[in-house]
Amino acid sequence: MASTALSPISAKAVHICVDMQQMFTPPWPWAVDWLPVILPQVQRLVRKRPEATIFTRFIPARNPGEGHGQWKQYYEHWADMTIARAGEEAVDLLPELAVHIPPARVFDKPIYSPWLSGELAGVLQSEGVEEVIVSGGEADMCVLATLLGSIDLGYRTILAEDAICSASDEAYENILKLFTKRYSHHVEVAPVEAIVECWR
Repeated sequence: MASTALSPISAKAVHICVDMQQMFTPPWPWAVDWLPVILPQVQRLVRKRPEATIFTRFIPARNPGEGHGQWKQYYEHWADMTIARAGEEAVDLLPELAVHIPPARVFDKPIYSPWLSGELAGVLQSEGVEEVIVSGGEADMCVLATLLGSIDLGYRTILAEDAICSASDEAYENILKLFTKRYSHHVEVAPVEAIVECWR
């Protein structure tokens, strides 16, 4: 997959690390096999500027069948992944990443997108952020929602291609294809090595 040649990334950039949580590892049903594989690359991005890192966490409903609209049905199906059944520890960040808090920050969300409430966008706007780097999982769900929201809000958006994961190779490849072709004017796709080198 061809990557974008990056221009310099300013010190005002923010790295949004999407949902690198315990519940996406074994033994939970939502385990993503590729998550441990990309962890070293995610760690490298976080270590570059931990103070510029925002970890998002997907917070499921507390009890089966809770939620608005289709989310109610969703948590009837995934009853074992509600907090009441999976346990509070399921939503914790991986310990290798949690050690960076602070200075890194955490933003919790009950849906795939971190943007809907407007809170995250408000924080970035108040801090003068113009560039967003995205890593984490899953590529075709919460990472996708994070990227599309960043595009809509006008941020220069950079996808760390070797620091995202999905439940299937096909989904991962399709996301890279989508953003290197269809969204090439909105999203720059690059490996962590290039991002780290270009980030001031």
